[in-house]
Amino acid sequence: MEAAAERSAGAGAAATAAPESGGGGAGERRSRFRRICVYCGSAKGRKASYQDAAVELGKELVTGEPVGEVRAVSGMHERKAEMARFADAFIALPGGYGTLEELLEVITWAQLGIHKKPVGLLNVDGFYDPFLSFIDMAVSEGFIAEDARRIIISAPTARELVLKLEEYVPEYEVGLVWDDQMPHSFAPDLETRITSS
Repeated sequence: MEAAAERSAGAGAAATAAPESGGGGAGERRSRFRRICVYCGSAKGRKASYQDAAVELGKELVTGEPVGEVRAVSGMHERKAEMARFADAFIALPGGYGTLEELLEVITWAQLGIHKKPVGLLNVDGFYDPFLSFIDMAVSEGFIAEDARRIIISAPTARELVLKLEEYVPEYEVGLVWDDQMPHSFAPDLETRITSS
């Protein structure tokens, strides 16, 4: 059921990407994404604009079809691996430690070549500006390769972000060969599980 919204327990969720204006009407272009993993805070935040952006993103992504599948997992690591495996792209809304941890993990996985899926920030009211400044500083200081900076896509509105994700083409060099660097002891076959779908 390609148009079904997919959800996962916890603050993150995966949703089917809707056509450009949502809803799947006649003549609209279908999204290249079947599922987008959305990371967000478990708290609503202090600004109404954060909640409004979440609703706007939901309208852009969810086609109105019923939930297609709910999965029970044994813990946080399995949850994140499953969400990453089934997602075609990732979006982070404003959030706290958990959101940043999940976001940085999928960015790192892209940098390592584990996946080539787009990673987007819904930069509501400039929420992620300090984070993006930090990334730019890490690039200028030589801790992050300049081409790896392009892993992160950001936009102030859901519609603009979804369009940028649709246009995304990976343009960075993978600096490491993951299989040569890590024995996978912490997460057996993680690379295979993430890239297989």
